[in-house]
Amino acid sequence: MSTFPSDIEIAQNATMSHIKDIAKKINISEDDLEYYGKYKAKLPLHLQQENPKGKLILVSAMSPTKYGEGKTTMSIGLTDGLNYIGKKAIAVLREPSLGPVFGLKGGAAGGGYVQVLPMEDINLHFTGDFSAIEKANNLLSAVIDNNLQNTKYSLNLDPKSIAWKRVMDMNDRSLRQIIIGVGAKANGTMREDGFNITPASEVMAILCLAKDLEDLKFRLGNIFVGKTLDGKAIFARDLNVVGAMATLLKDAIKPNLVQTIDGNPAILHGGPFASIAQGTNTAIATKMGLSLGDYVVTEAGFGADLGAEKFLHIKCEQSGLKPDAVVLVATIRAIKHHAGLAAEDFKTENVSAIEKGFCNLEKHIENMQQFGLNPVVCINAFPDDTQAEYDKLKELCVTKGVTAIVSTAFVYGGKGSAAVAEKVIAEIEKGTANYKPLYQPTDNIEHKINVVAKTIYGANSVEFSPKSKAQLKMINDLGFSHFSVCMAKTPASFSDNEKLIGRPTNFDITVREFEIASGAGFIVPLLGEVMRMPGLPAVPNAERIDIDNEGRIKGLS
Repeated sequence: MSTFPSDIEIAQNATMSHIKDIAKKINISEDDLEYYGKYKAKLPLHLQQENPKGKLILVSAMSPTKYGEGKTTMSIGLTDGLNYIGKKAIAVLREPSLGPVFGLKGGAAGGGYVQVLPMEDINLHFTGDFSAIEKANNLLSAVIDNNLQNTKYSLNLDPKSIAWKRVMDMNDRSLRQIIIGVGAKANGTMREDGFNITPASEVMAILCLAKDLEDLKFRLGNIFVGKTLDGKAIFARDLNVVGAMATLLKDAIKPNLVQTIDGNPAILHGGPFASIAQGTNTAIATKMGLSLGDYVVTEAGFGADLGAEKFLHIKCEQSGLKPDAVVLVATIRAIKHHAGLAAEDFKTENVSAIEKGFCNLEKHIENMQQFGLNPVVCINAFPDDTQAEYDKLKELCVTKGVTAIVSTAFVYGGKGSAAVAEKVIAEIEKGTANYKPLYQPTDNIEHKINVVAKTIYGANSVEFSPKSKAQLKMINDLGFSHFSVCMAKTPASFSDNEKLIGRPTNFDITVREFEIASGAGFIVPLLGEVMRMPGLPAVPNAERIDIDNEGRIKGLS
């Protein structure tokens, strides 16, 4: 494996079909394509049906490690595997954020021989969706601060109550808390502000949940901005800026069509993180995929305790979608990590570590079963894995009533995922998937948080800081108690402490504060020390990225 080509070498040497030929595979006419060069296109909203007939396959994972478990890679691999066995399948995935691309994780377009192409474009500016979301978000920020200065049309906003933050699609911890309006009076009202990363913007969340342009505008209008000095709630619609925000998003609302290395269709649209937002692609793209193909493979970010839980409680509840099958991605090295082994010990066969670390995957399996969904476990193969370790993991999965299958898609493309595809089809044909939420809209916010923390995470109790208690009262006073909860926490652990690996017990969850996403229809409890603006690592991936005189990029994957 030492001579195995890099992801970017594979992508740059791959043969790509013109996007019109990819579109033909799913019966999209050339007239419906809005070209962004030869290999990318926007798709019109009329291609989505309200009640599509396709089958929905949700891919999630065990709690991730810093080494990456390959959930996106396995999602693309499963799509190629389904097509390899003769099914009409489409990958419907999120767009990468520049924060991780230039930070720790690098690109998010798959890996090896299961990537979406053109990889470099997808990992960078792509079709400009993130830029449009950022601009729409920051337009509202500019109008808010302009209104504070406006003596004639002032809404009498209390600067200390303003909940809306600016966003930027880059990891920059120095922007988490800032002071704006410094200097002369003409520079604006001096007040505290801050930046979230673009994937955490409520505009991103709204775009990913909106049904169409009309619904997008309605949701944008419902964004909670703050309160007046006499306590009246102010929303984006009160600032008369919704039309301009929607205009900036007129192209971003359209899904993007690209292809896999195997030449199969992939729709990429939206990109919220699962650790700090809802973690799945747009409802529009998912329904469009289900309208155009017989099977859609979609993913939910990080572990199933974050991405899958939010997919089910937020996306499914708001869109009417229901998974027909669930796949949980696992790796031998992640199992060993959750057994407490150090990275240097991952390459040594250790069957007992598989038994010890299985507890993490076991909890994710149980969680999906609580939703009425019996998952298939997809083991992403790595060169140092051994058959004895595979056999032990498969044996342990059987004790939980699920099947584990090894995927070698990274090396062999769709052929390497054919066995997983066959098992997923078998699960769908059983017809036993019976999704049911774990809480109801009529439950109060505190109850919903407790359900997720105790049932999904395994916490003993939930503690609320004094600040969060005051915010919770405001949320209830504003009439937002029927909203879903979108928990923001570390993805590294079931708890809010990233050091508690495996399947921690006897721990409490602490809600530090809340953010309100009334346009998106959910409340964001911030747990522990999680931040909605990440920072860069000591040596960011940006230091490894370069481009030569021929335009060939290196270090991006």
